[in-house]
Amino acid sequence: MRLPEWAFPLYLRAARRNRPFRSAERARALVDDLALRPSSYGPPQQLKFPVTIDVSRRDGWPVYRVRPTAGPTRGAVVYAHGGGWVYEIAAAHWQLVAQIAAKAQTTVVVPIYPLVPFGTADAVVSAVVDLVLEARERHGEVRLAGDSAGGQIALSAAMVLRDRHNVTLPRTVLISPALDLSWSNPRIPQVQPTDPWLGEPGGRVFSELWRGELPTDDPRVSPLAGDLAGLGPLTVFSGTHDVLNPDAHLLRDRAKEAGVDMEFHEAEGLIHVYPLLPTRKGEAARAIITERLTIGTSSNGPEDGERSPKPTSIRMP
Repeated sequence: MRLPEWAFPLYLRAARRNRPFRSAERARALVDDLALRPSSYGPPQQLKFPVTIDVSRRDGWPVYRVRPTAGPTRGAVVYAHGGGWVYEIAAAHWQLVAQIAAKAQTTVVVPIYPLVPFGTADAVVSAVVDLVLEARERHGEVRLAGDSAGGQIALSAAMVLRDRHNVTLPRTVLISPALDLSWSNPRIPQVQPTDPWLGEPGGRVFSELWRGELPTDDPRVSPLAGDLAGLGPLTVFSGTHDVLNPDAHLLRDRAKEAGVDMEFHEAEGLIHVYPLLPTRKGEAARAIITERLTIGTSSNGPEDGERSPKPTSIRMP
């Protein structure tokens, strides 16, 4: 069922979904509560796309592999889910993963990584790097994707792959990524009143726990603090009513300076992770995401697949 874009901010405000982000005290209480009572992370019984799913364990983590039910597969995508490093993978993530697997005819590797206060950036980014390297040996070409907190993990992993393993990924897709865990962008307070979901006070708590013993400006924590030069092409989605949007603008500008191919989809008036929502614009974004993660394609512009100058900014009204 497709819903109107305007419905989600109203729902989020009515449900007070931003409560853990509005104060440090509520954020800490949420971390404690979820540590005691972890949420379920398994895929829903019903998915909209025909896929086969199996699960294994790697260093104690469940790692799911999602494949199309019919036909050959090409390469793999490693997908890092969002949730502020505190929430588990949700049904909307699984629906997107199933769509990528079925439509791109690829294997999607989904790690259920440890969350705060048990998981930290260093350990999780390193493990995701290892999963990419393993997937390359097993499947050939591999692409990375992630949303929100998972976007931070994905971009940080792409940097480690470049720096430590001389691996340049053919595509990394970032959906409303967390990019700078210092929360220091001066435009964040300007955007905050329009964001019905995220907020700086709670976001700082989650970020501090996530960085562990690493400094905030380590690229494994804040990829915006790292050198972008030499990364493979990026595709980034961001809504203007998202406190992470100002940092997405900085990523676009720095990608241009570094000579990195970046396709920037900005949706006016839309909220955090809008491509995951069951709306017209979310549906359109998911179609682009699936195309960009299809092995054998390298398009970096509008949906006609033509190569565009870098970076490409695509305004979604």
